[in-house]
Amino acid sequence: MKLLHWRQFMAAIAFYTCLPVPAQWSLEFERVAVYAPLVGLLVGGLLGLLDGGLQFLGMPILTRSAVVVGGWIAITGGLHLDGVMDTADGLAVQNPERRLQVMADSATGAFGAMAGIVLLFLKTAALSDLSNHRWWILMVAAGWGRWGQVMAIALYPYLKPTGKGAFHKVHLQPLPDSLFGGLLLLAFSGIPILLHREILGLVGAMGGAIALMVGAWFNRQLGGHTGDSYGAVVEWTEALILCWLTFSWISPR
Repeated sequence: MKLLHWRQFMAAIAFYTCLPVPAQWSLEFERVAVYAPLVGLLVGGLLGLLDGGLQFLGMPILTRSAVVVGGWIAITGGLHLDGVMDTADGLAVQNPERRLQVMADSATGAFGAMAGIVLLFLKTAALSDLSNHRWWILMVAAGWGRWGQVMAIALYPYLKPTGKGAFHKVHLQPLPDSLFGGLLLLAFSGIPILLHREILGLVGAMGGAIALMVGAWFNRQLGGHTGDSYGAVVEWTEALILCWLTFSWISPR
């Protein structure tokens, strides 16, 4: 990886996670969104290690899943979960002109709190029903979730003149940057095929379709996207992929 790409990747880690990055390193933040899917694979991999360690210690799967979901929040600093709650509060407002104002309010309303609770419950419940290949599942979900954010940036208008997400839109190159993450994740989703789990690999690849649908749904509701809705795309894509993988005819048991 060239030095510039390395600086951009490390900047993406610093931007999207709470993982330590040495303060003296020179980072390039302009194109961090490009590396979001790769950061997702890293986050999922760390969660997989946590899950494997807890399994080795004998922790039951439900408790282990709850700890992993808690670790998910800790690694990201709740960045995307905050977007889920703010977006839910905005969508609860009937007047579209007030939605952005409500989403910008740092106070969490009732709808935001309920959305956050439902999301965490879905992730924990779904993950507890998936007993095998959990490291791969976590990496697939986290990777596609962040690719969904890249596609939302590339395909839809940004609704505010300024904000955390505004610079993503300016510096993203839609076609090459979308292909980078998409092809990377398609290749990773195909790993189970090498283990003779063809159906699981195909289902993993469906994560891309789920990511696109989630981004399109929020665009339809809001008329575009904000930094908060980018976070909501990440979280709901992750949750829906986990739920999708629990179906009995594809569940990797």
